[in-house]
Amino acid sequence: MKVKRKPLLYFIAIAALLFCGPEIQAKDKFVLVIDAGHGGKDPGAQGSRIDEKEINLGVALKVGELIESNHNDVKVIYTRKTDRFIELDERAEIANRAKADLFMSIHTNAVKRGNYVKGTETFTLGLARTDENLQVAMRENSAILLEDNYLQKYEGFDPNSSESYIIFEFMQNKHMEQSIGLASEIQKAFTSANRVDRGVRQAGLLVLRKTSMPSVLVELGFISNKEEERYMSSSEGQNQLARSLYNAFTKYKREYDRKQGALSNGAVTNARPVELTESTPQETPAERENITVNKADKSERNTSGKLIYKIQILTSDKKLSESSRLFKGYKNIDSYKEGGLIKYTYGETTSFEEIKKLRRKVAKDFKDAFIIAFKDGKKVKY
Repeated sequence: MKVKRKPLLYFIAIAALLFCGPEIQAKDKFVLVIDAGHGGKDPGAQGSRIDEKEINLGVALKVGELIESNHNDVKVIYTRKTDRFIELDERAEIANRAKADLFMSIHTNAVKRGNYVKGTETFTLGLARTDENLQVAMRENSAILLEDNYLQKYEGFDPNSSESYIIFEFMQNKHMEQSIGLASEIQKAFTSANRVDRGVRQAGLLVLRKTSMPSVLVELGFISNKEEERYMSSSEGQNQLARSLYNAFTKYKREYDRKQGALSNGAVTNARPVELTESTPQETPAERENITVNKADKSERNTSGKLIYKIQILTSDKKLSESSRLFKGYKNIDSYKEGGLIKYTYGETTSFEEIKKLRRKVAKDFKDAFIIAFKDGKKVKY
Protein backbone atom coordinates (compact mmCIF):
# COMPACT_ATOMS: atom_id res chain seq x y z
CA MET A 1 0.00 0.00 0.00
CA LYS A 2 2.85 2.42 0.82
CA VAL A 3 4.46 1.86 -2.57
CA LYS A 4 1.20 2.68 -4.30
CA ARG A 5 0.66 5.86 -2.28
CA LYS A 6 4.02 7.45 -3.09
CA PRO A 7 3.28 8.16 -6.78
CA LEU A 8 -0.05 9.63 -5.73
CA LEU A 9 1.64 11.91 -3.18
CA TYR A 10 4.18 13.02 -5.76
CA PHE A 11 1.38 13.74 -8.22
CA ILE A 12 -0.48 15.84 -5.64
CA ALA A 13 2.69 17.80 -4.82
CA ILE A 14 3.43 18.50 -8.48
CA ALA A 15 -0.19 19.45 -9.13
CA ALA A 16 -0.09 21.85 -6.20
CA LEU A 17 2.96 23.56 -7.65
CA LEU A 18 1.45 23.74 -11.13
CA PHE A 19 -2.04 24.86 -10.21
CA CYS A 20 -1.59 26.72 -6.94
CA GLY A 21 1.67 28.46 -7.83
CA PRO A 22 0.20 31.02 -10.25
CA GLU A 23 -2.60 31.87 -7.82
CA ILE A 24 -0.13 32.54 -5.00
CA GLN A 25 2.04 34.61 -7.33
CA ALA A 26 -0.94 36.61 -8.61
CA LYS A 27 -1.77 37.77 -5.07
CA ASP A 28 1.55 39.60 -4.97
CA LYS A 29 0.28 41.89 -7.72
CA PHE A 30 -2.04 44.87 -7.52
CA VAL A 31 -5.34 43.66 -8.99
CA LEU A 32 -7.40 46.08 -11.09
CA VAL A 33 -10.85 45.12 -12.36
CA ILE A 34 -12.03 47.10 -15.39
CA ASP A 35 -15.76 46.91 -15.99
CA ALA A 36 -17.12 47.87 -19.41
CA GLY A 37 -20.67 48.92 -18.59
CA HIS A 38 -23.73 47.29 -20.21
CA GLY A 39 -23.29 44.76 -23.04
CA GLY A 40 -25.19 42.05 -24.90
CA LYS A 41 -28.95 42.59 -24.72
CA ASP A 42 -28.33 45.78 -22.72
CA PRO A 43 -27.14 48.48 -25.16
CA GLY A 44 -27.01 51.21 -22.53
CA ALA A 45 -27.62 54.73 -23.79
CA GLN A 46 -28.14 54.88 -27.53
CA GLY A 47 -26.77 57.55 -29.83
CA SER A 48 -27.51 58.23 -33.47
CA ARG A 49 -24.54 56.19 -34.69
CA ILE A 50 -23.36 53.94 -31.84
CA ASP A 51 -24.53 52.31 -28.60
CA GLU A 52 -22.99 53.05 -25.22
CA LYS A 53 -21.92 49.43 -24.73
CA GLU A 54 -19.56 49.66 -27.72
CA ILE A 55 -17.87 52.84 -26.49
CA ASN A 56 -17.47 51.43 -22.99
CA LEU A 57 -15.88 48.21 -24.23
CA GLY A 58 -13.56 49.97 -26.67
CA VAL A 59 -12.17 52.31 -24.00
CA ALA A 60 -12.01 49.54 -21.36
CA LEU A 61 -9.86 47.31 -23.58
CA LYS A 62 -7.59 50.19 -24.56
CA VAL A 63 -6.93 51.41 -21.02
CA GLY A 64 -6.41 47.82 -19.86
CA GLU A 65 -3.83 47.27 -22.59
CA LEU A 66 -1.98 50.46 -21.60
CA ILE A 67 -1.84 49.40 -17.96
CA GLU A 68 -0.77 45.83 -18.76
CA SER A 69 2.00 47.13 -21.02
CA ASN A 70 3.40 49.65 -18.55
CA HIS A 71 2.71 48.22 -15.08
CA ASN A 72 4.38 44.85 -14.60
CA ASP A 73 3.14 44.70 -11.01
CA VAL A 74 -0.54 45.07 -11.97
CA LYS A 75 -2.91 42.28 -12.93
CA VAL A 76 -5.85 43.51 -15.03
CA ILE A 77 -9.12 41.59 -14.96
CA TYR A 78 -12.03 42.50 -17.25
CA THR A 79 -15.67 41.85 -16.37
CA ARG A 80 -16.20 41.43 -20.09
CA LYS A 81 -13.98 41.52 -23.17
CA THR A 82 -16.76 40.86 -25.67
CA ASP A 83 -20.32 42.02 -26.29
CA ARG A 84 -22.13 40.04 -23.60
CA PHE A 85 -24.62 40.77 -20.83
CA ILE A 86 -23.45 40.59 -17.22
CA GLU A 87 -25.67 41.24 -14.22
CA LEU A 88 -24.75 44.20 -12.02
CA ASP A 89 -24.17 42.12 -8.89
CA GLU A 90 -21.98 39.70 -10.83
CA ARG A 91 -19.71 42.55 -11.95
CA ALA A 92 -19.02 43.39 -8.31
CA GLU A 93 -18.61 39.70 -7.43
CA ILE A 94 -15.97 39.27 -10.15
CA ALA A 95 -13.93 41.93 -8.35
CA ASN A 96 -14.62 40.47 -4.92
CA ARG A 97 -13.64 36.94 -5.94
CA ALA A 98 -10.40 38.26 -7.44
CA LYS A 99 -9.71 40.14 -4.18
CA ALA A 100 -9.19 43.21 -6.34
CA ASP A 101 -7.47 46.33 -5.07
CA LEU A 102 -9.47 48.63 -7.36
CA PHE A 103 -12.68 48.55 -9.42
CA MET A 104 -13.23 50.92 -12.35
CA SER A 105 -16.57 50.84 -14.16
CA ILE A 106 -16.63 52.64 -17.53
CA HIS A 107 -19.85 54.20 -18.87
CA THR A 108 -21.20 56.83 -21.24
CA ASN A 109 -23.74 59.45 -20.22
CA ALA A 110 -26.93 60.72 -21.84
CA VAL A 111 -29.65 63.27 -21.15
CA LYS A 112 -32.91 64.19 -22.84
CA ARG A 113 -31.66 67.74 -23.34
CA GLY A 114 -29.38 66.33 -25.99
CA ASN A 115 -26.76 68.41 -27.73
CA TYR A 116 -26.34 71.08 -25.03
CA VAL A 117 -24.81 68.95 -22.27
CA LYS A 118 -21.26 67.62 -22.49
CA GLY A 119 -18.31 66.68 -20.34
CA THR A 120 -16.97 63.98 -18.06
CA GLU A 121 -17.87 63.09 -14.48
CA THR A 122 -16.79 60.36 -12.10
CA PHE A 123 -19.02 58.83 -9.43
CA THR A 124 -18.40 57.15 -6.12
CA LEU A 125 -20.98 55.34 -4.00
CA GLY A 126 -23.29 57.50 -1.91
CA LEU A 127 -26.59 59.29 -1.74
CA ALA A 128 -27.50 61.25 -4.87
CA ARG A 129 -27.86 64.77 -3.53
CA THR A 130 -29.12 66.33 -6.74
CA ASP A 131 -31.84 65.35 -9.20
CA GLU A 132 -29.19 65.20 -11.91
CA ASN A 133 -27.12 62.62 -10.02
CA LEU A 134 -30.27 60.65 -9.24
CA GLN A 135 -31.15 60.51 -12.93
CA VAL A 136 -27.71 59.07 -13.72
CA ALA A 137 -28.15 56.42 -11.02
CA MET A 138 -31.63 55.53 -12.28
CA ARG A 139 -30.40 55.13 -15.83
CA GLU A 140 -27.39 52.99 -14.88
CA ASN A 141 -29.36 50.89 -12.38
CA SER A 142 -32.15 50.20 -14.88
CA ALA A 143 -29.94 47.43 -16.30
CA ILE A 144 -31.28 45.17 -13.54
CA LEU A 145 -34.69 45.19 -15.27
CA LEU A 146 -33.13 42.86 -17.85
CA GLU A 147 -32.13 40.36 -15.16
CA ASP A 148 -34.21 37.37 -14.07
CA ASN A 149 -35.79 37.67 -10.60
CA TYR A 150 -34.31 41.12 -10.07
CA LEU A 151 -36.88 42.02 -7.40
CA GLN A 152 -35.79 39.09 -5.23
CA LYS A 153 -32.08 39.52 -6.00
CA TYR A 154 -32.05 43.24 -5.22
CA GLU A 155 -34.52 42.95 -2.34
CA GLY A 156 -37.38 44.83 -4.00
CA PHE A 157 -35.19 47.68 -5.28
CA ASP A 158 -36.97 49.64 -8.02
CA PRO A 159 -34.42 51.59 -10.09
CA ASN A 160 -37.12 53.96 -11.32
CA SER A 161 -38.48 54.89 -7.88
CA SER A 162 -36.73 57.67 -5.98
CA GLU A 163 -37.96 56.09 -2.73
CA SER A 164 -35.74 53.05 -3.33
CA TYR A 165 -32.67 55.26 -3.12
CA ILE A 166 -33.29 56.05 0.54
CA ILE A 167 -31.22 52.94 1.33
CA PHE A 168 -28.12 54.87 0.24
CA GLU A 169 -28.72 57.54 2.92
CA PHE A 170 -26.61 55.59 5.41
CA MET A 171 -24.74 53.30 3.05
CA GLN A 172 -21.16 54.49 2.75
CA ASN A 173 -18.26 52.65 1.18
CA LYS A 174 -15.51 52.17 3.79
CA HIS A 175 -13.05 52.89 0.97
CA MET A 176 -14.56 56.30 0.30
CA GLU A 177 -11.34 58.32 0.62
CA GLN A 178 -9.47 56.12 -1.87
CA SER A 179 -12.44 56.09 -4.25
CA ILE A 180 -12.71 59.87 -4.21
CA GLY A 181 -8.94 60.15 -4.59
CA LEU A 182 -9.05 58.10 -7.81
CA ALA A 183 -12.15 59.94 -9.04
CA SER A 184 -10.36 63.23 -8.52
CA GLU A 185 -7.31 62.05 -10.48
CA ILE A 186 -9.56 60.88 -13.31
CA GLN A 187 -11.25 64.27 -13.58
CA LYS A 188 -7.88 66.05 -13.49
CA ALA A 189 -6.61 63.81 -16.30
CA PHE A 190 -9.69 64.52 -18.39
CA THR A 191 -9.27 68.25 -17.79
CA SER A 192 -5.64 68.03 -18.96
CA ALA A 193 -6.98 66.47 -22.16
CA ASN A 194 -9.24 69.51 -22.65
CA ARG A 195 -12.44 67.71 -21.71
CA VAL A 196 -15.20 69.58 -19.86
CA ASP A 197 -14.92 68.77 -16.14
CA ARG A 198 -18.30 68.08 -14.52
CA GLY A 199 -16.68 67.04 -11.27
CA VAL A 200 -16.58 64.20 -8.77
CA ARG A 201 -20.08 63.13 -7.71
CA GLN A 202 -21.93 60.61 -5.57
CA ALA A 203 -24.94 58.46 -6.43
CA GLY A 204 -26.64 55.23 -5.40
CA LEU A 205 -25.10 52.98 -8.04
CA LEU A 206 -25.84 49.28 -7.60
CA VAL A 207 -22.70 48.18 -9.46
CA LEU A 208 -20.58 49.85 -6.75
CA ARG A 209 -22.75 48.81 -3.80
CA LYS A 210 -21.21 45.39 -3.14
CA THR A 211 -17.61 45.98 -4.12
CA SER A 212 -15.22 45.41 -1.23
CA MET A 213 -12.49 47.71 -2.54
CA PRO A 214 -12.12 51.33 -3.73
CA SER A 215 -14.40 51.75 -6.73
CA VAL A 216 -15.54 54.40 -9.19
CA LEU A 217 -17.94 54.71 -12.10
CA VAL A 218 -16.67 56.91 -14.93
CA GLU A 219 -18.98 58.71 -17.35
CA LEU A 220 -16.80 59.38 -20.41
CA GLY A 221 -19.10 61.93 -22.02
CA PHE A 222 -22.61 62.40 -23.40
CA ILE A 223 -23.70 60.18 -26.25
CA SER A 224 -26.76 62.45 -26.54
CA ASN A 225 -24.40 65.22 -27.67
CA LYS A 226 -23.62 64.62 -31.36
CA GLU A 227 -20.18 66.19 -31.11
CA GLU A 228 -19.22 64.02 -28.14
CA GLU A 229 -20.76 60.93 -29.75
CA ARG A 230 -18.50 61.40 -32.80
CA TYR A 231 -15.50 61.87 -30.52
CA MET A 232 -16.21 58.83 -28.33
CA SER A 233 -16.96 56.56 -31.28
CA SER A 234 -13.70 57.47 -33.04
CA SER A 235 -10.46 55.58 -32.54
CA GLU A 236 -8.66 58.83 -31.73
CA GLY A 237 -11.24 59.79 -29.10
CA GLN A 238 -11.20 56.39 -27.43
CA ASN A 239 -7.40 56.38 -27.37
CA GLN A 240 -7.35 59.79 -25.70
CA LEU A 241 -9.97 58.74 -23.14
CA ALA A 242 -7.98 55.57 -22.41
CA ARG A 243 -4.76 57.57 -21.97
CA SER A 244 -6.50 59.88 -19.50
CA LEU A 245 -7.73 56.93 -17.46
CA TYR A 246 -4.29 55.35 -17.64
CA ASN A 247 -2.63 58.55 -16.41
CA ALA A 248 -5.09 58.81 -13.52
CA PHE A 249 -4.53 55.17 -12.57
CA THR A 250 -0.75 55.65 -12.70
CA LYS A 251 -0.94 58.57 -10.25
CA TYR A 252 -3.32 56.63 -8.00
CA LYS A 253 -1.03 53.58 -8.04
CA ARG A 254 2.01 55.73 -7.24
CA GLU A 255 0.18 57.18 -4.23
CA TYR A 256 -1.04 53.71 -3.24
CA ASP A 257 2.54 52.43 -3.24
CA ARG A 258 3.73 55.45 -1.24
CA LYS A 259 1.03 54.94 1.37
CA GLN A 260 2.28 51.47 2.09
CA GLY A 261 4.71 53.46 4.24
CA ALA A 262 3.84 56.38 6.53
CA LEU A 263 1.97 59.46 5.32
CA SER A 264 4.32 62.36 5.59
CA ASN A 265 3.57 65.11 3.11
CA GLY A 266 0.82 66.86 5.09
CA ALA A 267 -1.71 66.65 2.27
CA VAL A 268 -5.28 67.52 3.19
CA THR A 269 -8.43 66.34 1.47
CA ASN A 270 -12.13 66.57 2.15
CA ALA A 271 -14.92 64.41 0.74
CA ARG A 272 -14.49 66.14 -2.62
CA PRO A 273 -10.77 66.97 -3.02
CA VAL A 274 -11.18 68.77 -6.35
CA GLU A 275 -13.09 71.56 -4.63
CA LEU A 276 -10.93 71.98 -1.51
CA THR A 277 -9.82 75.61 -0.96
CA GLU A 278 -8.46 77.65 1.88
CA SER A 279 -10.92 80.50 1.26
CA THR A 280 -13.18 81.70 4.06
CA PRO A 281 -16.87 82.36 3.32
CA GLN A 282 -18.04 85.93 3.83
CA GLU A 283 -20.80 84.66 6.07
CA THR A 284 -20.04 81.71 8.32
CA PRO A 285 -22.40 78.70 8.40
CA ALA A 286 -23.01 79.33 12.10
CA GLU A 287 -24.21 82.84 11.33
CA ARG A 288 -26.32 81.74 8.36
CA GLU A 289 -27.94 78.63 9.84
CA ASN A 290 -27.53 79.34 13.55
CA ILE A 291 -26.17 75.80 13.99
CA THR A 292 -24.63 75.06 17.39
CA VAL A 293 -23.44 71.94 19.18
CA ASN A 294 -23.25 72.00 22.97
CA LYS A 295 -20.36 69.79 24.08
CA ALA A 296 -21.41 69.92 27.72
CA ASP A 297 -24.79 68.45 26.84
CA LYS A 298 -23.08 65.64 24.90
CA SER A 299 -20.88 64.58 27.80
CA GLU A 300 -23.75 64.56 30.26
CA ARG A 301 -25.95 62.22 28.24
CA ASN A 302 -25.95 58.51 28.97
CA THR A 303 -25.16 56.97 25.58
CA SER A 304 -23.89 53.58 26.69
CA GLY A 305 -24.95 50.90 24.22
CA LYS A 306 -26.59 53.45 21.90
CA LEU A 307 -25.69 54.45 18.37
CA ILE A 308 -24.20 57.95 18.22
CA TYR A 309 -24.50 59.59 14.80
CA LYS A 310 -22.06 62.19 13.51
CA ILE A 311 -21.33 63.91 10.19
CA GLN A 312 -17.89 63.40 8.68
CA ILE A 313 -16.82 66.54 6.83
CA LEU A 314 -13.07 66.38 6.35
CA THR A 315 -10.06 64.06 6.32
CA SER A 316 -6.42 64.98 6.90
CA ASP A 317 -3.12 63.29 7.67
CA LYS A 318 -2.20 66.04 10.14
CA LYS A 319 -3.82 67.76 13.09
CA LEU A 320 -5.72 70.91 12.13
CA SER A 321 -6.19 73.86 14.46
CA GLU A 322 -9.70 74.69 15.62
CA SER A 323 -9.50 77.95 13.67
CA SER A 324 -8.47 76.29 10.39
CA ARG A 325 -10.09 77.88 7.36
CA LEU A 326 -10.81 74.37 6.10
CA PHE A 327 -13.61 74.13 8.69
CA LYS A 328 -15.34 77.06 6.94
CA GLY A 329 -16.39 78.75 10.17
CA TYR A 330 -17.86 75.69 11.89
CA LYS A 331 -17.20 75.38 15.63
CA ASN A 332 -17.10 72.41 18.01
CA ILE A 333 -15.46 70.08 15.48
CA ASP A 334 -14.57 66.62 16.78
CA SER A 335 -12.08 64.16 15.30
CA TYR A 336 -11.06 60.50 15.39
CA LYS A 337 -8.18 58.49 13.93
CA GLU A 338 -8.59 55.70 11.41
CA GLY A 339 -6.16 54.11 8.97
CA GLY A 340 -3.42 56.61 9.77
CA LEU A 341 -5.70 59.56 9.01
CA ILE A 342 -7.46 62.12 11.18
CA LYS A 343 -11.14 62.38 10.31
CA TYR A 344 -13.14 65.40 11.40
CA THR A 345 -16.82 65.31 12.33
CA TYR A 346 -19.56 67.78 13.14
CA GLY A 347 -22.66 67.26 15.26
CA GLU A 348 -23.62 64.39 17.52
CA THR A 349 -27.00 62.84 18.29
CA THR A 350 -28.68 59.52 19.01
CA SER A 351 -31.50 60.41 16.61
CA PHE A 352 -31.01 59.37 13.00
CA GLU A 353 -33.74 61.80 11.90
CA GLU A 354 -31.93 64.70 13.58
CA ILE A 355 -28.57 63.83 12.02
CA LYS A 356 -30.17 63.59 8.57
CA LYS A 357 -31.58 67.10 8.95
CA LEU A 358 -28.23 68.41 10.15
CA ARG A 359 -26.39 66.74 7.28
CA ARG A 360 -28.65 68.50 4.78
CA LYS A 361 -27.62 71.83 6.31
CA VAL A 362 -23.94 70.95 6.49
CA ALA A 363 -23.98 69.74 2.88
CA LYS A 364 -24.36 73.36 1.76
CA ASP A 365 -20.73 73.88 2.75
CA PHE A 366 -19.35 70.32 2.61
CA LYS A 367 -21.10 68.90 -0.44
CA ASP A 368 -20.15 65.28 0.17
CA ALA A 369 -20.42 65.20 3.96
CA PHE A 370 -21.83 61.88 5.13
CA ILE A 371 -23.23 60.24 8.24
CA ILE A 372 -21.19 57.86 10.39
CA ALA A 373 -22.09 56.08 13.63
CA PHE A 374 -20.30 55.11 16.83
CA LYS A 375 -21.26 52.70 19.57
CA ASP A 376 -19.50 52.77 22.93
CA GLY A 377 -16.70 54.82 21.40
CA LYS A 378 -16.10 52.54 18.43
CA LYS A 379 -17.04 53.30 14.84
CA VAL A 380 -19.80 51.08 13.47
CA LYS A 381 -19.12 49.58 10.03
CA TYR A 382 -22.07 49.06 7.68
